[in-house]
Amino acid sequence: MEILEFLTSERGLEVFRAGVLLLLGLFFAKLASVITRRVGEKYLEPQQTALLRRVVFYGIVILVLMSVLHQLGFSLTVILGAAGILSVALGFASQTSASNLISGLFLIGEKPFKIGDFIKVGDTLGEVLAIDLLSVKLRTFDNLFVRVPNETLIKSEIVNLTRFAIRRLELKVGVAYRESLPRVREVLLKVADDYPLCLTEPKPAVLFLGFGDSSMDLQFNVWATRENFLELRNNMPERVKEAFDEEGIEIPFPHRSLYAGSETEPFPIRLVSDERHGDGPDEQGH
Repeated sequence: MEILEFLTSERGLEVFRAGVLLLLGLFFAKLASVITRRVGEKYLEPQQTALLRRVVFYGIVILVLMSVLHQLGFSLTVILGAAGILSVALGFASQTSASNLISGLFLIGEKPFKIGDFIKVGDTLGEVLAIDLLSVKLRTFDNLFVRVPNETLIKSEIVNLTRFAIRRLELKVGVAYRESLPRVREVLLKVADDYPLCLTEPKPAVLFLGFGDSSMDLQFNVWATRENFLELRNNMPERVKEAFDEEGIEIPFPHRSLYAGSETEPFPIRLVSDERHGDGPDEQGH
């Protein structure tokens, strides 16, 4: 009986209207988020779409909550004043979070990488799983989850390994001094020509680096698509080694000689002094 009286009272009607407003507002916020995602998939980058979805959803939720509180009789002036004081307090208490938030906006605007790219930050190398307002989530090659704060990304050098469609492999090779450099260059270029993963444009190249202690040092440059780069990097040294073995090209290595036995024994040293003979007679009187 008391519940029925409350529902039929003015206060009960206010609560009922506030509940309906809350449900409709949450439904509209979810619908707006879905529409934003579908539109963003056509015109925006994935990270920009994700950010815009969050802004739209939480913006509508905040407006709905304020409307619900107003419907329940709370003064908006008091609510906004309390929210301002709370924002200032949180700003002083969480300066790092604010810095990460601002850094996240810069990252999203600059777009040095996107979801699915492989990046290197410091000693961490991994695939970008998510770009949030406070941090970026990575998955390393050994399947570890790494959270990198946006402030760290802004202050660090970021290497994007998959930004461009092709990558170059730089393979350093040393050959013996008795080998002919034109012949070595011809063999290396033939290896690239016979390997389907090597691109013909840009063309493979063999560069002379210098004369080493035990070899002539070369650099063999070949290009591949980013999807085939890892396989190329793993297989190319093996193919070069096989080609050199077939052509009889020597890959030298430093030698170290160790001597043992009589060669390392100390040799004797005898000091001989000049004998001085006097002018006088010897012991026998001669």
